[in-house]
Amino acid sequence: MNDTNELTTQASVADGSWLLLIAQLPPKPDYLRVKLRRRIQRIGAVGLRGAVYVLPNQPEAVEDLEWLRTELLADGADAMICSAMPIAGITEDDLRGRFRDARGSEYVALAEEARTLAAANSRDDAERALPRLRRRLAEIGRVDFFGAAERFDAETALEGLAAAASSTRDPVAAEATDAHAAPARSDAALRGRTWVTREGVFVDRIASAWLIRRFIDPGATFKFVQARGYEPQRDELRFDMYQAEYTHEGDRCTFETLLARFGLTDSALHALAEIVHDIDCKDAKFDRPEAAGVESILRGIVSAHPADADRVVQGSAIFEALYAQLGGAVR
Repeated sequence: MNDTNELTTQASVADGSWLLLIAQLPPKPDYLRVKLRRRIQRIGAVGLRGAVYVLPNQPEAVEDLEWLRTELLADGADAMICSAMPIAGITEDDLRGRFRDARGSEYVALAEEARTLAAANSRDDAERALPRLRRRLAEIGRVDFFGAAERFDAETALEGLAAAASSTRDPVAAEATDAHAAPARSDAALRGRTWVTREGVFVDRIASAWLIRRFIDPGATFKFVQARGYEPQRDELRFDMYQAEYTHEGDRCTFETLLARFGLTDSALHALAEIVHDIDCKDAKFDRPEAAGVESILRGIVSAHPADADRVVQGSAIFEALYAQLGGAVR
């Protein structure tokens, strides 16, 4: 990085309190810039200058930037990730202030929309908008790393909208679930294999482990290793990690990749994949209303269970229940 007055990059992630994504996009296609801006917003990064973006140095932020870099490379762009610390020209407080300002403006926009809808006295519009605005509040909150003061006003505005909607709410009609196809059978060559993934499992790895054992390899065992530098042993298969046999492909999360690669056409599994995608990729591609609640439950599991094997066991029970609720065949 040429401008040493902005930030000085460090060799080790542990040395810097911030992460930088330095992107270099080709002149065409134009949609790459739109895609990058949307992904940057979803992960909560803020721009420093040009195509340089910053996040607090946290494990989840490292993972978010690594996946974003992988997507950029697949699209013909280039990017590097650095850890950094302020030296001159900007301070830690300045950086935190930029994050508070960014999240604050998002809270303000949400509050304004909620109050406009509440003032319009339209029951139908309020009821339709309330779940979306609640999801948006949760999305902003997940990347509100330094506690923007405007959150309280946004919460108050949503409470007002909820009161306006609930005062005349009609009963919600039950929806019939779609018929689903029978799940594909596992290839005999994949039975009883050791499946390797990164330690510190969360949504995509937990969901993928459930999918593997449930539909692909019922005798699977799992091994959890460091993200980089692991050399797989004979007959091991890697998933959701660097250079894995099964991982993110294009804009698909690992769960979606497994469905495609193994020909799993069950509609309940594909609905579940949309939920996993929205949580893992943070792009609201499918805008699934269940995503925020599922993510909250999984974060509780992660907090309560430091061992990856325990997280897979507990999380698998959640995904089995979700699968059944979405219309999947119960064992």
